[in-house]
Amino acid sequence: METEMIIFSGNSNRPLAEKIASYLDISLGAATVGQFADGETRVELGCNVRGRDVYVIQSSCFPANHHIMEAVIIADAARRASAKTVNLVMPYFGYARQERKSAPRTPITAKLVADLISAAGVSRLVTMELHTGAIQGFFNIPVDHLFAKPIFSTYFRKTENMLMVSPDAGGVERTRALAKMFDCGLAIIDKRRDRPNESNVMNLIGEVKGKDCIIVDDICDTAGSLTKAAQALMDEGALSVRACVSHPVLSGPAVERIEKSVLKEFVCTDSIPLSPEAKKCKKIVQLSIAELLGKALRRIHNADSISSLFV
Repeated sequence: METEMIIFSGNSNRPLAEKIASYLDISLGAATVGQFADGETRVELGCNVRGRDVYVIQSSCFPANHHIMEAVIIADAARRASAKTVNLVMPYFGYARQERKSAPRTPITAKLVADLISAAGVSRLVTMELHTGAIQGFFNIPVDHLFAKPIFSTYFRKTENMLMVSPDAGGVERTRALAKMFDCGLAIIDKRRDRPNESNVMNLIGEVKGKDCIIVDDICDTAGSLTKAAQALMDEGALSVRACVSHPVLSGPAVERIEKSVLKEFVCTDSIPLSPEAKKCKKIVQLSIAELLGKALRRIHNADSISSLFV
């Protein structure tokens, strides 16, 4: 592994990249990833990658456009330097919320980003908790789609009153997986989204009275939907409400909303680094996915099966 595998990091989540490298007992590859005076991304790899398997760690978090460009430019540099394979490890795959034409004259940005990644010469994508699993089909390269369930299952302890709650119909499959693991019930929140980042709770499907509820979601952006859902559950007699979120985007007033909400706890992964404000919030708990990704990269590199990591 020392002679064949090399990991580079962009600027989106270097702490996670360092943890993954530490788990694999290797050092991050030397690279300059900065900007020219006009803001264009400048990349220069500082070590030999000829004939080696290159892994680029980069989430497409804020600023998403800049970090996506960093990722594909690093990949292009590795490809042109004769790397054997170029593997993009993107724990948070951005632009996934527009994965279909939900209205006239709208783009399908998930497919656009997929094409951009492929055009840069990426050999494989490793990601986690895609907004919609069907996005894997947008790629003509292998996609390893990991899930955060093993991370959350070791944190949450089963109780007699535990209930998993899906914040919308689209998240039922993700929520059912955790409910099955904990052998507990499932509830669904029926909400109406009139415009991006705004939603209203319409109905609650399932019995939540006297239950310790855990809302399971892949992304939390402004936390408006999440905090409204938590309040609706408490209004229906829930004992407590916690959130279990894979990607803490936490834009705008999100942290303030979480702080002031009825949420007992907001548990997330480090697929996206927390802002200084979020780190100060006592309700927010961040779990690391470095070991999960490290295991995946080791198995990919050794041509071993990683199907056990998909559950």
